[in-house]
Amino acid sequence: MASIILVAAISAGWIFRKTIKSLFFKEAPIQNSVNIGISPDKIKIGSSSALTGHASFLGSEYIRGAEAYLKEINEQGGINGRKIELINYDDQYDPEKTIINTQKLINDEKVFILFNFVGTPTGVKAIPLVNEGKIPLVGLFTGAEAFRHPFQKYIFNIRASYYEEVGAFIQGIVEDLGIKKVAVFFQYDAYGIDGLTGAQIALAKYDLKPVAEASFQRGTLDVEEALKTIKDSEAEAVVMIGTYSPMAKFIKLARGEGYNPIFQNVSFVGSEALAQELGSDGNGVVVTEVVPPPYEKNLLIGVDDYTTLLKKYFPENEPTFGGLEGFANARILAEGLQRAGQEIDRDKFISAMESIKNFDLGLASPVSFSDTEHQGMRRVYVTYIKDGKFILFSDWQEAKSFISTGK
Repeated sequence: MASIILVAAISAGWIFRKTIKSLFFKEAPIQNSVNIGISPDKIKIGSSSALTGHASFLGSEYIRGAEAYLKEINEQGGINGRKIELINYDDQYDPEKTIINTQKLINDEKVFILFNFVGTPTGVKAIPLVNEGKIPLVGLFTGAEAFRHPFQKYIFNIRASYYEEVGAFIQGIVEDLGIKKVAVFFQYDAYGIDGLTGAQIALAKYDLKPVAEASFQRGTLDVEEALKTIKDSEAEAVVMIGTYSPMAKFIKLARGEGYNPIFQNVSFVGSEALAQELGSDGNGVVVTEVVPPPYEKNLLIGVDDYTTLLKKYFPENEPTFGGLEGFANARILAEGLQRAGQEIDRDKFISAMESIKNFDLGLASPVSFSDTEHQGMRRVYVTYIKDGKFILFSDWQEAKSFISTGK
């Protein structure tokens, strides 16, 4: 309660200061011109993500992957002679802090665009500010529909959606394995409810419904009641929408009780952290991803590019799914900035992004945008955990034994 009051007080204080400033100093509204975040030698972009707190693994990896590419771009002279300055704010996966951060980035830092926001409950708070400021937001670590439908002119999603992730899992277990009893365990917020809806839609295609729907509160590990509900339903598979710690606890408790359905987590879970927390209990757990495993560098040149630059600029860090996704986002950002030309402004940048068609990231998933579609990639990579590693697979029958038992 104290933290909620503190955040509210900070937010109220910030709004009060901005109101007084606008009354007495007549601050001009943000304009869409080359003067905002653009100087002769610099392009300022801003991010709000979870850099500390219970979801910090997600935000830190996402930003680090992007920085690996942006550092290389800057070392080579930047984009059209301008280096990219990335301003990172920490929102701790707290929606109210995301509001404050986004306001600061737009009004105080005066960034040219927003970049690499993390999370659904946090990101949705930025949508009204993005629309009001008419400022592009490129790359969100979320597959939620709120950023896709209805069409959002200023938001560019790069990754596949949660509907697509969950849909790929449901299709595999229903069509290939004949499973019909599916439960959903979800974080009770915009992220979790979006995943739940995706599961309901995917199951409805087969005239099925979830046999159980059980949730937990974001930021807690209170999963026991939900586990009882789902176990009692005798579900053969469980769609799981949450972050790594509560998901790991749920699976470990279920395994300890001898309950071993097929578990699926979506990409936002924080894959490597999930595998680490699960240990041997992770064997057979399915994780749908929006980029390939970050060690497939012998097969996919985009992965090799990421691992090479990560080693160059962050030699102490290991490659991760989140890092690879952030890296891919930075490549698309740079492509849009390059195409917008020397006399860049926000409208030109949006048009430049919309001109990207079948852009090859070297990840076997070309990127395309248009003036009516701002989701660049749709491919879902289905993996399972084996001894801490993520095994990419497409043959559900071949994988059946391992994902059912972990052996």
